[in-house]
Amino acid sequence: MSNDKIQSAAVRVLPSLPYAENALDPAISAKTIGFHYGKHHKGYVENLNKLAAGTEFADLTLEQIIAATAGKADKTAFFNNAAQAWNHTFYWSSLKPKGGGEPPAMLKQKIEAAFGTVDACKKELATAATTQFGSGWAWLVLDGGTLKVVKTGNADSPLIQGKKPLLTLDVWEHAYYLDYQNRRADYVAAVLDKLINWDFAAKNLG
Repeated sequence: MSNDKIQSAAVRVLPSLPYAENALDPAISAKTIGFHYGKHHKGYVENLNKLAAGTEFADLTLEQIIAATAGKADKTAFFNNAAQAWNHTFYWSSLKPKGGGEPPAMLKQKIEAAFGTVDACKKELATAATTQFGSGWAWLVLDGGTLKVVKTGNADSPLIQGKKPLLTLDVWEHAYYLDYQNRRADYVAAVLDKLINWDFAAKNLG
């Protein structure tokens, strides 16, 4: 799913996974996907629907709700559920069966300009993902024409920082604990080596 499609997605719809629940085995098990997508992601969408019903947010897209509620203490629940719904849809597309490998040429050039090598970019993503304290996300973003790696806590997103997300790694415990327990670094390594969807990042780069 493209970034544009995520941005314009209907608030009350849980998007379909881009692959079968068992397609990321063995790096991420079908059991983890079942709970992560079928319980957590679905829960954010359902909670947002309940919150938004009859409010000024009822007909807005996820991205519009995120922009309208970020940093507003009285709108925290709206922001958290909308941002987590958006983040998760983006995360599923950041992964693919038989991922990893070499990025498309244009993206690879951008990566090499910013980080030196693809391996150096992956190392920076891994560092961001493993050093994020508690729950959160590691992101490859486009910031002012340059690729950067950033990390965000809880439901926060580069969208509210004016950066363009290209791909993300979810490091909330529910993303990996059934498969890896407390070994977050092993989960991150498996995603970067076997599942990361460089094609999705290249499409978002434009």
